[in-house]
Amino acid sequence: MFNIERWQEIFEAISKNRLRTFLTGISVASGIFILVILLGAGKGLQNGIEKQFENDAEGIIEVWSNVTTKGYKGLNPGREIQLRNSDYDLPVMKFNDEINKKSPVRSTWGGIISYGKESGNYQFRGISPDYLSLENATIINGRFINNSDMVNNEKVVAIGLKVKQDLFKEQDPIGKEILVNNINFKVVGVFTDPSGEREESRVYMPITTNQRAFGAGDKINAMQFVLNKKVDYDQALAQSKRFAEGIKELLKSKNIVAPDDDSAIGVYNSVEDAKQFYDLNLYIRLFFWWVGICTIIAGVVGVSNIMLIIVKERTKEIGIRKALGASPFSIISMILHESIFITTIAGFVGLLASLLLLEFVGPMVQSEYFRNPEVDFSVALTTLALLVFAGAMAGFFPAYRAAKIKPIVALRDE
Repeated sequence: MFNIERWQEIFEAISKNRLRTFLTGISVASGIFILVILLGAGKGLQNGIEKQFENDAEGIIEVWSNVTTKGYKGLNPGREIQLRNSDYDLPVMKFNDEINKKSPVRSTWGGIISYGKESGNYQFRGISPDYLSLENATIINGRFINNSDMVNNEKVVAIGLKVKQDLFKEQDPIGKEILVNNINFKVVGVFTDPSGEREESRVYMPITTNQRAFGAGDKINAMQFVLNKKVDYDQALAQSKRFAEGIKELLKSKNIVAPDDDSAIGVYNSVEDAKQFYDLNLYIRLFFWWVGICTIIAGVVGVSNIMLIIVKERTKEIGIRKALGASPFSIISMILHESIFITTIAGFVGLLASLLLLEFVGPMVQSEYFRNPEVDFSVALTTLALLVFAGAMAGFFPAYRAAKIKPIVALRDE
């Protein structure tokens, strides 16, 4: 029940020791403030990492070729491995049931692309229809490359938003023809990419048309895959590792590469990278929780010491209360009320200050791996529970000591 006299006592005790109460509150508020800021920073790291993995499809596996570093079966090291359509067909046939999205890639850097009087230096790629999903890109006008374009070797392209803005300005590019290294292609679509201008400065065309128009035969530079989703992360990681090793073995065997030559065939597995990043992020957040809680404990110890001093100062008063019939519970309740009140008010001030800082300053702090530091509602509730618990713990032991004081001893206290 609400006891007006109890609260009057608390406020009177606080008013008599304003500086002591203020400094005690500062220690608690700073603990909560540091904890919430650290947790917000941990969330900012997580947001940054997630943003990086949004740039491409989830769980992408990319394969490319390089130069051999070891001799094998009479062949000298330093031999350049050239991937071809048949290299792409091998894993597609063997792992077809596991593959969700796939595309061969043939890239040309520094292609001259022009429309009318406008021209620029852009990268163009031969790809398959699945590549839109692999890059996590979005068509905003027209369409992307389709299977019909592939079969019929159509001279069509989908251009990035940056290319559209540079070459066409405010015009609608759909249906218009551009020159790609002096060969005519019709624009059928415009796309955006979450990675920004670098990816939006590309031009995509059917891989079959690319190879035929630019005399590449059956050559490709790389291949990309996304596997079927698994129920949990561990299964997905095991599947991706098995697939990566399997494709390496296939390509090494076909291209006569030593089994222990890890440089000739390169494989990038984003599932493995995701685990490393998320594990690192987990450890950082756990460390932040540890530092923050230790800071709160330091503040609580300070509150507890202050409450012990208050009990010492009020020993005679407590003895009189007990002599007049006050129960141990009422003595404990009196001390606990003051302790919880101080820590809760101070904690709320620290919590509010940290949330305001994250709200107004957080969005201004942006980098590649750190975005929008924030604290969600569940974390705020957790810190609130910590406040109440900390206040109770800070006051309990002094309160228990006060309740154990014998009236006769208290009345003799000077």
